[in-house]
Amino acid sequence: MGRSFTAAGGVSRVLVIMLLLLTVGAKDPNRNSTSGGLVWSTAKDEGDLLGKTEPEDAAAELNDHEHLDGGFSSLDGMLQWAIGHSDPEKLKERAQDAQRLSPTELKKRQMEIKEILDQLKMPSDAQLMQIAIDDLNNSSLSLEDRHRALEELLILVEPIDNANDLNKLGGLLVVIGELNHPDTDTRRLSAWVLGKASQNNPAVQKQVLEHGALPTLMNMVRSSFSDEAIKALYAVSALIRNNVAGQELFCTETGDKMLQDILSNSSIDVRLRRKAVSLFGHLAECQLEKQGKADMPFLCNQFFLKSVVDVTSSNDLDLQEKALATIKALLELRTTEALIFKNYCDLEGALERMRKQLQHLMADEDHKEYATDVENLRREVELVYSKKLGEALKVPT
Repeated sequence: MGRSFTAAGGVSRVLVIMLLLLTVGAKDPNRNSTSGGLVWSTAKDEGDLLGKTEPEDAAAELNDHEHLDGGFSSLDGMLQWAIGHSDPEKLKERAQDAQRLSPTELKKRQMEIKEILDQLKMPSDAQLMQIAIDDLNNSSLSLEDRHRALEELLILVEPIDNANDLNKLGGLLVVIGELNHPDTDTRRLSAWVLGKASQNNPAVQKQVLEHGALPTLMNMVRSSFSDEAIKALYAVSALIRNNVAGQELFCTETGDKMLQDILSNSSIDVRLRRKAVSLFGHLAECQLEKQGKADMPFLCNQFFLKSVVDVTSSNDLDLQEKALATIKALLELRTTEALIFKNYCDLEGALERMRKQLQHLMADEDHKEYATDVENLRREVELVYSKKLGEALKVPT
């Protein structure tokens, strides 16, 4: 991108590019440049940022540049792009004007085009992440720009390599610090970024846990702002899934009580209850599959078991399905007692009520397919329960 253009070898090509670029600019004066569709924080100077793009243009621009690494790889690449975005009539007019340029004027235009090409060089993901991190470190940053910086990080940390770079760039501590911001949307976005970066990523899970973010996130789950609580629980789940150290800390911080409170309160946002019962189910599966050594005695606690069984009375079919999957995993644990499910949780009654409800839904064409799937799962739970209860009631001979 920084190459110089000679009069002998580059004049014609530069001239065509110059014409095309001017034509593109004339074709759509409101269109801004982009770097693969990301919109950068306006807290940076214009020289640091390549510009913005309208949402509907983002995908098209990304497709145009998806084969490049750090900008246009050659003048030919620039030519191909410019041709596809030029107005033939405007191009013809510019060509006629260019033919009248003197050598001095042409040389001046060459230098201008070189500057344009340098400015069009696309930054790497690491550079974009650094821009967003620097913005977050700016105490005078507006709330809107703070949100935008976090939204950019949310996109950027999805690839595992980028997520691993977040801590190296100093961004992990910065995002964790945003969990204490007075603005609920800032806290929500920060939790979301941490969850996204930690998901299925043991290295980032370890870093976030070592920085002490889990207790803060667990407190956020109790937020009166539903969206904040949901993203916080998403992050908690991402941190402790298949992570023994995370699960041990979760137990130490009475995470079981936090989840039980969510399941026991039917007035809580159903999205949060779905995530809570799913996390319970995952913890039961971890114990069942012996993926770790984390001791989770709450999984056989009668109050906890009842809170899960009671969720089956919800009118939300998705929540019911997740509750059934969790109950099945709990029944398969050797440490849970069938008689508690029978006498204290009334699992039999819960399953029968579900059967009647699902029977009604299966008669409705709009719900038939999903209700049938849930009914099949309900029957599996019934079989596992009957087997476990039979073994418990078996009289030794």
